[in-house]
Amino acid sequence: MTGTLISLISIAIGIISANAFGYIFKKYSFGFKGNTLIGVFGSILLIKTFGRLGFDPWSIMNNGDFSVFRMLINFLFSIIGGVFGLIITKLIFYKLNKN
Repeated sequence: MTGTLISLISIAIGIISANAFGYIFKKYSFGFKGNTLIGVFGSILLIKTFGRLGFDPWSIMNNGDFSVFRMLINFLFSIIGGVFGLIITKLIFYKLNKN
């Protein structure tokens, strides 16, 4: 696996997690397109934030060595990023649209 492929898989996991969370909890849903966009940006934000700790795709591929543990942590952060992105965006939406 290359770092780029791991990045794409992480983004796809963020999209799937945001859409699944939005499907299960209708209160936090922005529809398919909205959940997809929020899943992309939420997972990228969290991966970039925690990537400095050694969980970025290029640390996973450390000089040809492949770390499954780091990859699973990366995927977990993608899931959390997609879900938290959806929750935070919905809270901001409610705050801005108070009547």
